[in-house]
Amino acid sequence: MTVDQAVTAFAGFMVLLSLALAWAVSPYFLALTAFVGANLFQSAFTGFCPAAMLFRRLGLRDGRAA
Repeated sequence: MTVDQAVTAFAGFMVLLSLALAWAVSPYFLALTAFVGANLFQSAFTGFCPAAMLFRRLGLRDGRAA
């Protein structure tokens, strides 16, 4: 799995988790959905993604040509 795939999977999981928690526990969990979306949006323009940095430290490969 590459870093890009891991970031996409993690973001999707967090969105689905926050929606489930909003439905089952409290609508305030929708703030987590907004945070994930805002982070994805800013990452598209700045290239800064804390999740990608974490996955690289965990040893996932970048998927770029060497």
